[in-house]
Amino acid sequence: MSEALESIGFTVTKKLDLRRAEMRHAVIDFEESIEPDDMVLFYFAGHGIQWEDQNYLIPKDIPTLNGAALNKSAINAQHILDNLSDCNPYVTIFLLDCCRKYHLRNPEVDVRDPDARGPGASDSKSVGLKAMYKAGSLVAFACAPGTIASDGKGQKNGLFTKHLLEHIKTKNEDIQMILRDVAKGVIQESKSKQIPFVSASLLERDIYLCSQQTKRPHKPEQLQGLLQISDQDLQLNEEIGRGAFGIVYRAQWLSQHHTVAVK
Repeated sequence: MSEALESIGFTVTKKLDLRRAEMRHAVIDFEESIEPDDMVLFYFAGHGIQWEDQNYLIPKDIPTLNGAALNKSAINAQHILDNLSDCNPYVTIFLLDCCRKYHLRNPEVDVRDPDARGPGASDSKSVGLKAMYKAGSLVAFACAPGTIASDGKGQKNGLFTKHLLEHIKTKNEDIQMILRDVAKGVIQESKSKQIPFVSASLLERDIYLCSQQTKRPHKPEQLQGLLQISDQDLQLNEEIGRGAFGIVYRAQWLSQHHTVAVK
């Protein structure tokens, strides 16, 4: 995933197999690196759990504990989303491939052996992640709230990440359209057993990951009666004229949905 994001212009902070303290510091460092109007993308693949209407990301060193202690031993996902959004980014994209299944042993959560079953096991509060919201953000889950996701046994990535990698570098495609293609692929491959879920509270239109700026677009400058538009914001079509002034093309101004003449 880090290579895919770097290839489309993102500055990537990559962390793997972190203990709780390391994960906490990595998140803080990431938050502090954000500048106003940045396009922020947070991606997590690993184990996650819902407890008492809160979603938690599970670090490498979490012990066997009861649900009430998750706030001290795991990382609250909503808190991360809130803190990222408080940095005043252009948009916050939050991608979670972590709806793995855990079984609660009353009153404990055995996170070291998530596939174990035994007498008294209960799934009532431990399956999947709940929906998350924050103004100006888009949150994508590997599966719908209260359900589980495939780990992609025998494959390098889980099913959600596999299809995300197939589409995330699509040029000039809104992130919501990309995630619809991802969902379609996951649903088809899983035979409808896994259905990705998106919670969008976006304030901006046309959120492109590839071939677009990773900051809030600035208004074009006007120079001698002409607009200066970024090449990345234009899709050239046919030639419509030429002369001493050069060649003029018909083009689509992507972010403004206008047809313009370009020289």
